Amino acid sequence: MTSLELTSMHGLLLAAGMGLLGASLSLLADLLIARLLPRFGRLPRGRVRTATAAITAVVCFAFALRMEDEPVLPAFVFLGVLGIQLARIDIELHLLPDPLVLLLLAGGAALLTASTLAGEPWSDLVKAVSGGAILFVIYLVLALISPKGIGMGDVKLAAPVGLYLGYLGWTQLLYGGLLGFIVGGIASAVLVGRGPEKTPAEVAYGPSMLAAAIAVVLVSA
Repeated sequence: MTSLELTSMHGLLLAAGMGLLGASLSLLADLLIARLLPRFGRLPRGRVRTATAAITAVVCFAFALRMEDEPVLPAFVFLGVLGIQLARIDIELHLLPDPLVLLLLAGGAALLTASTLAGEPWSDLVKAVSGGAILFVIYLVLALISPKGIGMGDVKLAAPVGLYLGYLGWTQLLYGGLLGFIVGGIASAVLVGRGPEKTPAEVAYGPSMLAAAIAVVLVSA
């Protein structure tokens, strides 16, 4: 094999390993959430757990392909695992548990700091913290203006989403924030179009925010 082929093989093996790790952590997260946070629902049905693990595996696989063995990869695998769990819960229960949102924020900050200590630029970490604060404030203002459109759970989720987008850069923070609104708006329009009894407030907005962030990470990482 040539060096290029070896590098490509290494990247695929790493991505496959991250995919398997993501699926395993997803199944473990299901158990831990059901046991430690029972008020947010019982253990999901088998099909839901399988689908959640499969989506998490694909996201972690894609993250690894984009970032390969960069020190920041664990931070984004963490985003993939916990972000998909938050999206699942929001879709099922229309809420974003504070303990999990806080865990995503604190864990993400810790892992991004670790990657910085491993050699990544300190300026990226500063942008991450700033991005989290900026997106949080934007969502807070919007929630105060239109409390029926954006819930406080979405406001809190904006902090870790902004943290990750800000780490990648100001452009990614802008595009990720805008894309979240676009995806959420489309989902609201589709739901309202299904019947007059439906309202935009019934849309779980967290999955749109997380999907937009993941998409921007994969395109720009």
